[in-house]
Amino acid sequence: MTLTPAMESALPAMSALWSVPFAGLLLSIAVLPLLWPRLWHGHSGKIVMAWALAFLLPFAARHGAGNAFALFAHAFIDEYLPFIILIGALYTIAGGIYVRGNLHGSPRTNVALLALGCALASVMGTTGAAMLLIRPVLRANDNRRHATHMVVFFIFLVANAGGMLTPLGDPPLFLGFLNGVSFFWTARHLALPMLFVCGVLLALFYLLDSWYFRREDEARPAASDPTPDNFAFGLDGQWNLLLIAAAIGLVLISGLWKPPAALVFLGVPLGWQNLVRDVGLVALTGLSLILTPRRVRERNHFHWEPIIEVARIFAGIFITIAPVIMILRAGEAGAFAGIAQWVNDAAGQPDNARYFWGTGILSSFLDNAPTYLVFFNLAGGHAPTLMTTGANTLAAISAGAVLMGANTYIGNAPNLMVKSIAQARGVKMPGFFGYIAWSGAVLLPVFVVTTWIFFR
Repeated sequence: MTLTPAMESALPAMSALWSVPFAGLLLSIAVLPLLWPRLWHGHSGKIVMAWALAFLLPFAARHGAGNAFALFAHAFIDEYLPFIILIGALYTIAGGIYVRGNLHGSPRTNVALLALGCALASVMGTTGAAMLLIRPVLRANDNRRHATHMVVFFIFLVANAGGMLTPLGDPPLFLGFLNGVSFFWTARHLALPMLFVCGVLLALFYLLDSWYFRREDEARPAASDPTPDNFAFGLDGQWNLLLIAAAIGLVLISGLWKPPAALVFLGVPLGWQNLVRDVGLVALTGLSLILTPRRVRERNHFHWEPIIEVARIFAGIFITIAPVIMILRAGEAGAFAGIAQWVNDAAGQPDNARYFWGTGILSSFLDNAPTYLVFFNLAGGHAPTLMTTGANTLAAISAGAVLMGANTYIGNAPNLMVKSIAQARGVKMPGFFGYIAWSGAVLLPVFVVTTWIFFR
C-alpha cells in the first residue's frame, strides 16, 4: 500500500478505533446473513457502503481529502480490481463446463472425485473446482440415504484445502501474489502440508463413507435412483478448458514479467504485466460467455448473484482494511502492539504455530482473504523477506488462511455455495453450529498434528 511520507510518520499515532469499520463490516458479513437474512440479502450493498464511508469520511476529515482519495484509489485499482477480475473469470469459465454421465457413488468413487477436486482446486480455484464437481458428486450419490458427510468433506477438501498450491487456488494466496509473493513459492512451501492434510482427510472420509455404505439398504429397487448410473461420460463447454489454461498463463506471465510502469492513473502506477493480465482475463470471460451454449449454463444452474455478492462485499473489505494494514505496519510501536507481541516469542522472533492458529481462527469466522492480509502485514508485509528468511512464517500464515477457512460456512466463499446447492438437491445439511461440530471433530485434530509436524 502506497503512503505519503506524512502518512508514514503518522502510523504509530493511529488509534485502533480506525479499525472499527473493518471489524463492523466483517461482523455484518458473519452475523446478518444468519440472524436477519432478509435485511442482508436486500440491503447488503448499502451496508457495505455504509461501513466504507464510516472509514473514508472521518479519515478525509482528519488527514485530508487527498490522502483519503489516494488510499481509496490504491485499494480499488491496485488490489480490488485485479482480485475480482480473477475470481469472476474463474467463476464464469468454470460455470460453462458441464460434466455429462453419472458414476456409481461407492466409497472408492467418492474418494476419487474428492481427490480430483483437490487437484483441480489449485488450478481453477476452489470456487471453480467446487462449482464444477459438486453436482456430479451429488448425482452419483442421490440414491444414498446418508449424503451429509460427503458434502461436508467436499467443503473441507475441494472448497478449501485443495487450493493451497498456487495463487489461483484460493483468494488469500492471490492477494499474496498481488503483494509480491512469487507464483511458484506456494507450491514449493505448501505442497507437503497440503498433501498431508488432504491425505488424512481422504482416508478419514473413506472410512466414514464405507461405514455408511455398508449400512445402506441394498434391497432398494434400482428405480429409486433418480439418476441411474450412466458411464457414457463427456463434457459440454469444452472450450472453457482452454480458456482456463489461458487464464493460468496470464497470471503466470504477470508474475514473471517485470517491465516498467505503463502509466499512472489517479496516482496509482499500472504495470504492463498487470494491464495485460487483467484485460486478458476480461477478454477470456467474454469469450466464455460467447462460446458456451446457453443450455450448458442452464444445466449448471449458473447465475450471477454469487459473484455479485462477492464483488460487493470485497469492495468494502479492501477499503476498510486499509487502516488496519497501516496500523500493523507500525508493529510494536502501533495500536496493535499486543497482537504483534503475541505472535512473537520472548526473543521477538515469529512463533509460526501462533501465526498458523491466529490466521486460521480469524479465517474461520471472518474471511480468509482479509485475514491473510492482516497477518501478512503483521509479519512485516515485505514479500522478498517473507519468501526467504521468513518462509516458515509465510507458510504458516498461508496454510492457516486456506485450511481453516473450512472451519465454518462463512470462512470461504465456496462453502455457502456448496451448502446451498446440496440443500436444493435434498441433502440435509447441518446448521451453522452443527457444521462447526463436524469441523471441530474432524479438522481440529488434523490441524493440531499439522502444527506439530510443520509449524513448530
